[in-house]
Amino acid sequence: MTITINAAFDSGNIVVERIDGTAARLSIRRDRESDFFQWFHFRVTCAVGDALDLRITGLNESAYPDGWSGYAACASSDRENWFRLDSDYDAAADGGTLTISYVAESPVLWIAYFAPYSMERHHDLVAWAAECEGVTYRCLGTSLEGQSIDCLEVGTGDTQVWLYARQHPGESMAEWWMEGALEKLTDPADPQARSLRGKCRFHIVPNMNPDGSRRGHLRTNFAGVNLNREWDDPTPERSPEVLCVRNAMDESGVDWAIDVHGDEAIPAVFLAGFEGIPSLKAEQLAKYKAYEATLAAGTPDFQTDLGYGESAPGQANLSMSTTQLAERFGAVAMTLEMPFKDNRDLPDPERGWSPERSKLLAHACLATLDRMV
Repeated sequence: MTITINAAFDSGNIVVERIDGTAARLSIRRDRESDFFQWFHFRVTCAVGDALDLRITGLNESAYPDGWSGYAACASSDRENWFRLDSDYDAAADGGTLTISYVAESPVLWIAYFAPYSMERHHDLVAWAAECEGVTYRCLGTSLEGQSIDCLEVGTGDTQVWLYARQHPGESMAEWWMEGALEKLTDPADPQARSLRGKCRFHIVPNMNPDGSRRGHLRTNFAGVNLNREWDDPTPERSPEVLCVRNAMDESGVDWAIDVHGDEAIPAVFLAGFEGIPSLKAEQLAKYKAYEATLAAGTPDFQTDLGYGESAPGQANLSMSTTQLAERFGAVAMTLEMPFKDNRDLPDPERGWSPERSKLLAHACLATLDRMV
């Protein structure tokens, strides 16, 4: 029997080069108007017991080639429960090849770079959260393809907190984090949530790049623009998604901000800050460092050893949201990174980093914020 493979669905991305029985040679489609590629998401139909041999080629030219070594692909037979498949990367084969091996236990299998967060699930999340007590819904604007930039607001306090995710659409763990954050913040029985709602006003944008999400992009919007390089000068033509969010931030002000992402290469959860902004204040930096240390003490899924280097004084890239918000508002802003790989310090061979851990990390991040505000 010959297997079939397709990706003609929300967030799908794969190019079928050749199928031979239960083996396939595949490649990844680049983001529209861009050279970025790394995200894949496709469906395999087969017979139970088939020994699948799926080879994704040409990966030495992907956005982050270092992300493939030590990586294991995600899979699901029901699109709810995701597990990891045996995966091996050979940089010398066919321009860099990830070989995914699996003996099929079901006739249909979905395989992805990380557990997807579809636009349908996004709409379900918005619909559910908007009906929770104390939550206000706002549409901040629309994407280049006309999709809503959804914002959910909750809390009655004076401290303005912005949580936003999926500037890079292929980093789907970021919206799983958002789901966890909304579940915690809207729980009437959660004492930390009650405390936070009294002290803060939360502005939550679960998905800043709906076009790229639906199209199966890794990093860009419909125009091929990396939204996290637009914050100093967003335009309606290139980056209306950033423009409408930043305009709303200008209206409310920003005291704290978390920009949620995923990192392809580093097998850890970590933060990146704003050390190199021109107007850096000692108190502002001290609050960020205290948040980082408190989060590390509060959850074993977070660490401070691995991460990005700090910018030199005055050399921060102000086109990125974290540095722009820290400079623009004096905010305690941060970029939260989660791994596509497993977490080095607390590995889970069956699931790796997962939607469930992303959601629980959101709970830990909010508990930490409650201690800081």
